[in-house]
This record gives sequence, C-alpha cells and structure tokens, in this order.
Amino acid sequence: MEHPKIKSVAVFSRPFKVPGFDEMLPAGTYDIETELSAPPDDRNPDAWKASVLVNLHPRNSHPGLSRTLRVSLIDLDAARAKDELTGKELTEFFLEEMLADPMVRLVMQADGVSEMQLRHLYSIERSSVAAPDAATPVGDLGMPPGKYSIQVAENEGMPPRRN
Repeated sequence: MEHPKIKSVAVFSRPFKVPGFDEMLPAGTYDIETELSAPPDDRNPDAWKASVLVNLHPRNSHPGLSRTLRVSLIDLDAARAKDELTGKELTEFFLEEMLADPMVRLVMQADGVSEMQLRHLYSIERSSVAAPDAATPVGDLGMPPGKYSIQVAENEGMPPRRN
C-alpha cells in the first residue's frame, strides 16, 4: 500500500531560505508533497513530525539534475508567510492578524487597550532585541522595556485610568 501524500504547489515571489539548508532558493513555483502521517516502515511513528518534500529547481550548472529537499511543515509555512509579508518579520504579521480579529478588538476595548499601545509594545520588543541595553529609556514612556512589561502585568485587571 502506497503511503498517502498530498500534492500541491508553493509560490514564492522572492528568493528564500529554509533552516538547515544553506542555499538561497530562487523565487518561483515549487511542486511539494506533504506527508501528514508517519510512513508505514517508520521505526518510531510517535516521534515523527509532518514534513514536506520540495521539488527544487535544477541548477544552471546541472540542468538535468532533479533535486528534492525535505523540510518540516513549520519551516515551509514560516518561509511562505515571510514571503507574503514582503520581508517583514513574523511578529509584524502576527500583530496585523491579531488587530484584524474582531474578538481581539472587543477584548482590547473591554481592557481599555488601544491599537497604539499594542503597536508601541511590539515596537519595544523589536527594539530591545536590536539594542538590548535595558538602562535606556524607550519611547515616550520614559522607562526600560522590562519595567514597562512588569508595570503592565501588575496593572492587569485594573480598570482603565480616565484622564
């Protein structure tokens, strides 16, 4: 019995990389085969993770050579998401998706949290990764990123302050 695979296509508009493979892959259409369950001859099916077999484009130096690359489903999804974001970080994508969710908007309204506060919080995370000097005040809050996170956690559940 043949092990079931789902065949599909992944389209990348820009060159991309996947973890564990040092080569920059060119933009284009890639035929992929997804295995959602462990092959019947797998010795440890409990430890098996969903994977994708990507049919790579032939190199210019070896035009007749067909190559495939096995990557995890998570790594391929991350590469596709980054490609769709025109190179933005995944945290930016997550923030935009979160702010587009009406349920998140309702929770934000109930908690008295504005879109500007969330955007500022995410910009602090990105800037603290780029410049990890916690003694430097961040933005117009005038406090280090770690202190702001602690203050937010301490005030969780408190009614919003009305000015």
